[in-house]
Formats: sequence, C-alpha cells, structure tokens
Amino acid sequence: MRITVLTVPDCPNAPLVRERIAAALAGRQAEVELIEVRQEAEAARWQMTGSPTVLVDGVDPFAVAGAPASVSCRLYRDKEGRSGGAPSIAALRKAFAGTTVSSAPVEECCGDDREVLDPIGRAGRGRRAPDERGLRAVHQAVLRHFAATGHAPEPADLTAAATAAGRTAVDVLAELDREDFLTLDAGRRIRAAYPFSAVPTPHRLRLADGVEAWAMCAIDALGVAAMLHQDVAITSCDPVDGRPITVTLTGGTARWQPAEAVVFVGRRAKAGPAATVCCDALNFFADPSTAEAWARRHPEVDGRITSQAEAVRIAEQTFGPLLDRD
Repeated sequence: MRITVLTVPDCPNAPLVRERIAAALAGRQAEVELIEVRQEAEAARWQMTGSPTVLVDGVDPFAVAGAPASVSCRLYRDKEGRSGGAPSIAALRKAFAGTTVSSAPVEECCGDDREVLDPIGRAGRGRRAPDERGLRAVHQAVLRHFAATGHAPEPADLTAAATAAGRTAVDVLAELDREDFLTLDAGRRIRAAYPFSAVPTPHRLRLADGVEAWAMCAIDALGVAAMLHQDVAITSCDPVDGRPITVTLTGGTARWQPAEAVVFVGRRAKAGPAATVCCDALNFFADPSTAEAWARRHPEVDGRITSQAEAVRIAEQTFGPLLDRD
C-alpha cells in the first residue's frame, strides 16, 4: 500500500494528518510519501482538492464528486459531525482496509462553479434579476442607490424604474424579496440587497469615490469592485480572535492584510434566503487556524476554507454581472 499526502507549504494540518495516518496504520507496513503542492496546475495533476489530501494507491478515498482541484485548505467531518483539518483515525483505518469512505464526511461546499455559487447565488441561478416585470430595472436601481449613497433607497426612489414596467415599486420589491434578490424587513423596507446591507455588519466598504457602505458577507464585499468597476477598500475582523483584516482591491489586484488571511465559504443545511442560510458563514479569517477553529465551533455549517484567489473569483463571478445593461 502506498500512501501519498498532498499539502500546501506550511499547511497547519500536515502534522495532524501524518500523526493520524501513523495511528491508523498501527504498525502496518506502508510507503508514505509527502508532497508539497504549490500551484493550481500541480493540484490538478495530482487531483488534489484541498490541503491535506490523502491518496491510497493513487486514489482519494474521501473524494467528493465534482470537487475542483485546489490549493486551499480542506476540512473533514467525523461521525459526530465535528469538522477538522484531517480525516479521523477511524476513517483512515477504513480507507487503508480497502473500504471506500462515503463522501459525506468531507467538507467541500464548493464543487464546480454552479455548486460554488449555491450559497451565494440562489442555487446556481445567479444574483442578476431577470429582465422582466421591472425586476432587473428596480434591482439595479437599488444597487446603484446603495453605491451612490451607502444607504438603501425608499420605494419612492424606485418609482421611475417600476412605472416603466407598469408596476409599483412596492410590488416589484416584494417579488425581488420572494426571489431572494434582496430582503425586506418587517416594515417592508430594504434590509439588504446583496452585496449591500442596510444595517451594520462586520464588513465595511469604502468606495473609490468616498462612499462608505456595509456588505452582507466576505464574498459580497469582495464582489463590489467587480460590480461597480471601481477600487474598493474592505475592513473586517476575524470572528474568532477579533484581529483586523483589510482587503484593498485596486485596478483588479487584491492586497490582503494579514497576508495569510483566508475566507470560509459555507452554508447551513436549511431552506431560506441567503441572509439567514449563509451570510454569517461567509467570513474573513486572519489565518487558516482561526477558520478551522470557527468551523469546529459551528458543526451545523457545511463549507470549506478558500484561498484568497478563489474567494475573489467566486465574488467576481457572482456579483460582476449585476449592473450589466445587456
């Protein structure tokens, strides 16, 4: 039996997975090879879907169908639903015994692009409202008002866009709320229009023109620059230890501080709008260790840690097209 352990450089879970492999082998003879993977192309060649990935005779017994090659961190769940940075000793024993472990324990919310967008993009349908019944016109008017003022518009501010479709702004907003393009509060006022929030969140935006606004989550915050085609500065904090995190998007380039910061992309296994299902599970973390700590404290959340580049890609795909005119 040949065991190959694939990790990114300085993976914090590399010692843990090696320790568990040794415990699972319990003296059984096996060739164990450790390989550091630095580039996405290398990950694709090895079929590595996060760090650490364990191959048994070249096969990943914990593989999830459709999961993309990735140099991001990978989380696993044990039988009790607790997440961790390596397969459990029991799961490894099954794998080494030749029993394929079910893919269910592996935390991989982000498979192909459609699955990546599920927590954020209305089950893969995207966040751009359809060009019918005034939905897109009013939706875009809401987003432009947020971008111009940092605040949610009143229905009166949306009258022109709604009237052009022969509807009232109140009716169109209600439909946009039902379809989860935005959310209304009990008084039927706009509480959020992804990526913007009308109430304070941990994610503060400063646009290039000086306007300040709140974003619903980390992915939403990262998507604003692509949506508005302007530079954006994001300030947030690690929900575990409170460390400040900044991301400055300038000319299409993101600068992260701390440099080790990551994003956790997750969702709860329940129905409902993104605001309640996943927005508080899409966070910035100062480094992978605090993201893992947060995931262990929230076993009800399915998800995984993404690299900075992947988080920006998800955000751009989700929010980049929202204000397109065609």
